[in-house]
Amino acid sequence: MPEERLQKILSRAGVASRRKAEVLIAEGRVTVNGVAVTELGSKADLDTDHIKLDGKLVRAPSHLVYIAINKPINCVTTVSDPEGRSTVMDLIHGLKQRVYPVGRLDYHSEGLLLLTNDGDFANRIMATHIEKSYLVKVTGTLEAAQEEQFRAGIVLEGRRTAPAYLKIVRRAENPWYEVRITEGRKNQIRMMFKNFGKLVEKLKRVRIGSLELGRLKPGEFRHLTPREIAVLNKPPIRKPRGSKEAR
Repeated sequence: MPEERLQKILSRAGVASRRKAEVLIAEGRVTVNGVAVTELGSKADLDTDHIKLDGKLVRAPSHLVYIAINKPINCVTTVSDPEGRSTVMDLIHGLKQRVYPVGRLDYHSEGLLLLTNDGDFANRIMATHIEKSYLVKVTGTLEAAQEEQFRAGIVLEGRRTAPAYLKIVRRAENPWYEVRITEGRKNQIRMMFKNFGKLVEKLKRVRIGSLELGRLKPGEFRHLTPREIAVLNKPPIRKPRGSKEAR
């Protein structure tokens, strides 16, 4: 096999996402043939080189695993946590293969999350604009003009968000909205509502692309079917800006 970038090798071996692998390399935790490597452009061959992470030999996974889990609140979307908090990995029982989260849900959010040891699959999900759907409870109703701004995109930290779907699904003093976005900025939905003076009380992801949360209870997980995997691997269908569905 030809040489590949180390972060791609670590991702393909099911160690971590490419983004997380870059952090591991920069921290000096990866060695190639006994020598610590910290340059992100470094390459190696998984078939012929001895690549280790924290002293453990990295091997290509013998079996690819794809899991959907209903992440509960007060749980971090990481393999480990320096603060000792509960992670999604604590919820995965009876699995011999090592997997890692695809993307993230913040500590106080819940809902659908994917885990895998297929680096190419994980990178494809995170790199493409796959639509994700959320149910969001907020402290007050947006005005009509604010809803239009939300849908059209607002400027967060100097960059405008992509067009979003927004629909109120339960009217109350603290209403529920359905929100669909194609980006994955940190705390994006919370920041978008905060831009209009509304705080998010609850946030639950209910769909990633064609995959729905379904009847999974908080903390439960299941393996994806071959059909679900195949559909998620397809390129997303781009919708034109200003389409009626985004209204």
